[in-house]
Amino acid sequence: MEKKELLPVKEYNQDKFTKRIIFKSGESVVFVLNFMPGQELPTHQHPGTAVFILVLDGGGTVTVNGEESALVKDDVISCEGEEHFSFKNTGSTPTSLYVVLSKIPDERYVQNI
Repeated sequence: MEKKELLPVKEYNQDKFTKRIIFKSGESVVFVLNFMPGQELPTHQHPGTAVFILVLDGGGTVTVNGEESALVKDDVISCEGEEHFSFKNTGSTPTSLYVVLSKIPDERYVQNI
């Protein structure tokens, strides 16, 4: 078992959002993204990956495949890696997102049990 605290990875920068990796194991990674008001994560994808996001603090607007949704503290979302994803802190306080990226096995190589 490995235990870590979240407070040290909630690190904000006035110039750009920050990414702090908490755990990395095999083809999965857990990290925190930190945004000051107005900062944003540009539209991108994570093909072959399941994406899970928990809003730790603050809030903002998430856009998935062109559809905007408001996010606030304690909201959780899930999206597929092929979806086009972006986030903007549209609030007046810092925002931290807890992100889990988990590789989805290619069905061609998964044996039936």
